[in-house]
Amino acid sequence: MKNVKNYFFYLTILLIVVIGCSTKKDTFISRNTNAMATKYNVLYNGNIAFDAAKKQIDDTYEDNFWERLPIEPLKIEEDIIPMPGQSVNRNKEPEGFEKAEEKAVKAIQKHSMVIDNFEKNKQIDEAYLLLGKSRYYLQRYIPALEAFTFGLENYPNANLYNETRIWKAKTHIRLQNEELAIETLDLVLKNIEISNEEYEKANTAMAMAYTKMDSTHLVIDYLKKSTYYFTDQAQSARNLFILGQIYREQSKIDSSNMVFETLTAMKKIPRKYTIHASLERAKNYTASDSATVVMYTLLDLIDDRDNREYLDELYYQLGLIAIKNNNAEISIPYFENSVSYNESKPFQKSLSYEKLGDLYFDKTNFNIAGSYYDSVLQIPINQNTKRIRKIIRKRESLNDVILYENIVKRNDSILTIVAMTPEDQISYFQKHIEELKIKEEEEKIKMENATLNAGIGQFDINNTGGLQNNKASTFYFYNTPLVGSGKQQFKNRFGNRPLTDNWIVSALSNSLNANLNVSNTTTSTTNNEQKYDVNYYIDKIPNNKNKLDSIVYQRNDAYYNLGLIYKEQFKEFEMAATDFELFLKNNPSPNLILPTKYHLYKTYANFNTALSNKYRDEIVNDYPESRYAEIIKNPNSILNFGKDEESPEYIYKGAYVCFEENDYDYALSTVNDALKKFKGLEIEAKFELLKAFLLLKTEGEKAFIDKLNFVIINYPNTVESDHAKSVIEKMKSKLKK
Repeated sequence: MKNVKNYFFYLTILLIVVIGCSTKKDTFISRNTNAMATKYNVLYNGNIAFDAAKKQIDDTYEDNFWERLPIEPLKIEEDIIPMPGQSVNRNKEPEGFEKAEEKAVKAIQKHSMVIDNFEKNKQIDEAYLLLGKSRYYLQRYIPALEAFTFGLENYPNANLYNETRIWKAKTHIRLQNEELAIETLDLVLKNIEISNEEYEKANTAMAMAYTKMDSTHLVIDYLKKSTYYFTDQAQSARNLFILGQIYREQSKIDSSNMVFETLTAMKKIPRKYTIHASLERAKNYTASDSATVVMYTLLDLIDDRDNREYLDELYYQLGLIAIKNNNAEISIPYFENSVSYNESKPFQKSLSYEKLGDLYFDKTNFNIAGSYYDSVLQIPINQNTKRIRKIIRKRESLNDVILYENIVKRNDSILTIVAMTPEDQISYFQKHIEELKIKEEEEKIKMENATLNAGIGQFDINNTGGLQNNKASTFYFYNTPLVGSGKQQFKNRFGNRPLTDNWIVSALSNSLNANLNVSNTTTSTTNNEQKYDVNYYIDKIPNNKNKLDSIVYQRNDAYYNLGLIYKEQFKEFEMAATDFELFLKNNPSPNLILPTKYHLYKTYANFNTALSNKYRDEIVNDYPESRYAEIIKNPNSILNFGKDEESPEYIYKGAYVCFEENDYDYALSTVNDALKKFKGLEIEAKFELLKAFLLLKTEGEKAFIDKLNFVIINYPNTVESDHAKSVIEKMKSKLKK
């Protein structure tokens, strides 16, 4: 009897549960059972998956603090936004969003209670919100918009109504419907029952919409409002940070500094905003700031071990401040530290390498500068930016600079020695030999000390005989002196033996090594004897007039070309003026004196008006009939040169006609003569480009491409350079096909 009662009891409970799970009956049990199942089972798991995926996105998102941050930290692949029914294989978003979407769909399908056109399950509005948010982060914006719209239309009295409208507005922004987004958000902000959190989110979304519309003053207004309550510490800190960046863009440095200083004082916001607020404050450094205070702040952050991942950026800013305070030499170790501490920020590393290259370039140490520029170009970052293209051009131009600087240095040294008396020459080389001996002796002592100090074994300095080993150096191969002594004894007895089997009985090996040893010893002895022989150097001094004239010509040509490169390509006007002046002082080619003076007139105009006027007067007074004088007196007169048979324009047209008539040799000869005659004039680039096409016909494609690259490098920002680039791009595209 008792068993029968238990049976009926459990059956009754089971029936109640079954009836309660029904979505077709509007009963107290049905409503609450489905609501609880939705909230604490399906949606609970869906929200956990969504939160985990959202955290993964936030943790892996990499902000570029060198640009204005996006308000919402979400990488959007706008080129692959799918349409309804379209599937896209992304494999980029965390799988948690897909799981959250599945749970939201399941909650709607299994627990929705639409009875008499009214939803009886109070949790379904949350399911639609989760469904829309999941699709939003999966970048399926149209399905997300459908979910938000359905939720709003069918659950107008739900607690999540305002939040759903905010998400709908954000989706409109992603779909470039900013006006609709603003209308929706206006309604939210006018709601008197809006919570602090919703107020903050709505203003943040408003700032997003106006950012898309480039209404900066309204972006500022809504960013300010979004940081009023600071309910979401991370997003509010981000909004405040962006506000500081916008103020700097508008040159409102004081306002920008106030924002960043406020952020640095906050304790509960993410560390990245605190550290970068200090860095942004350093970027705002001006002469009115105290360099000591700013640098002390950065050094204090460097000393904090918790900031190790930011050391590269901190050291970089220290270097920039040192440069702004005219302490370029001090900045070098800061930039070097920035590079050494950089492990995962390619863009930051490229900036540090670039600064080091610029510093060594300014010191005229072009080999090292070129190495740093090469390091920039090896970093895997976007190479198709204006900054990187400029570095590429500068690096390619450095090859010519290095070549000409080496020519100047070598030939100047030779000519200096040639100009000495025989007695001075002997004294000079004797001094060189003495310095060489001292240097070699120092190197020998260093090597001996390195041998003595290497390893654990040490020589007995107390004259107790032999070697004195401590307890840790009993093993033979831990004792460097013993190993070195053993190697030398082996070589003395058997010579240099290759690593082969049966080496000790190999007659061939013995014979070859014996010959090699004799040859090496003889060569080494000869070289050492020559190094210390004054006559060896005296005999190498050139005394042939033709050879000396060639050395002078090479040096002068190098000075002239260096001046052109510094003036035209690098805009280093002071360095250009120095080389042009040296060219004029060293018996220059007569046909280049006037062009050089014209270059000096133009170069000094950038930093020394008095010297610029000096060369202007010389050209006008000493060469009154020249085209350079005419250009100075009447800049517009160059437009009339085409009527003169001796004008560069007339000669260019003649050469071009010959090119079109397939008389390539004559056209090339005309162009080469014109390049010498009109060197330094703007039309020079046109002649060089025409020469490139002539070389294509006379020498082939390789010479053509080399000359096109020459035009691109040496005449940047010109029509000819742009045309050369387009030709090379067309050739590359044909090769790909």
